[in-house]
Amino acid sequence: MKLPLPPLPPALLPRPKRPGEAEPVKPLDQVKEAGIATADWVDERTSLSGFARWVMFRKVPKGTNWFYTFGSATLFAFLSQAVTGVFLAMYYDPSITHAYESARHITNEVFLGEFVRGMHKWGSSVMVILIFLHMARTFLFGAYKYPRELNWLIGVVLLILTFVMSLTGYLLPFDQRSYWATVVAANINGTGPLVGPFLADFLRGGSEFGATTLSRFYAIHMLLVPGAIAALIGAHLYLVTKLGTTAPPWLKAESGNGIREERT
Repeated sequence: MKLPLPPLPPALLPRPKRPGEAEPVKPLDQVKEAGIATADWVDERTSLSGFARWVMFRKVPKGTNWFYTFGSATLFAFLSQAVTGVFLAMYYDPSITHAYESARHITNEVFLGEFVRGMHKWGSSVMVILIFLHMARTFLFGAYKYPRELNWLIGVVLLILTFVMSLTGYLLPFDQRSYWATVVAANINGTGPLVGPFLADFLRGGSEFGATTLSRFYAIHMLLVPGAIAALIGAHLYLVTKLGTTAPPWLKAESGNGIREERT
């Protein structure tokens, strides 16, 4: 049995607080109060809390599992590509005379350049794999049916834009492999019906590969396609939040007692 501690003498006891004397405010409490006040100030003028509750606090169907995370994983891969792409663009020179040298400089001389470039390079493959898995899950679970047809079409456009990102980014190192692979890809696009020749000329910036081709691929890769992907992802997430997600096809809907009585 543990004996109680002996009582302290009155001289060692803490002094009682005087009337109206407040406790000393700690720096951490001041930081918390400042954060709460700032959040309240912003929310009072934007009403973002209502939107956040609408997005996060929503019903999820029974049987939701890890297959439903492919879309979020694809979004994370896109954000990783965007962040690493910005850092690479700080050192990259989109000209036919300096593109290869700038890529070599990033890999060999810039601090963590090889790591960031590797993340961007392999992240593109990861993003393509994840978006295929996400669309496969959507198709197999029947999530493309009414009322989610528009969201399915937006996902198809996002898949095409992801391919465009991969194609335009492959040329940017401007070495022999990327150059000739892009020549083959542009020639394949040129064989398409009706719009094929016009599409090939648009990608090349003319009838042949030249200085305009690299700058055009760089502009499409850095400005045009990422902006379109970001806008369509916003629309995609809005429709997912508004319409909800579908339950797995192997789960049957539970009918209420009233429906059972009517059926009997």
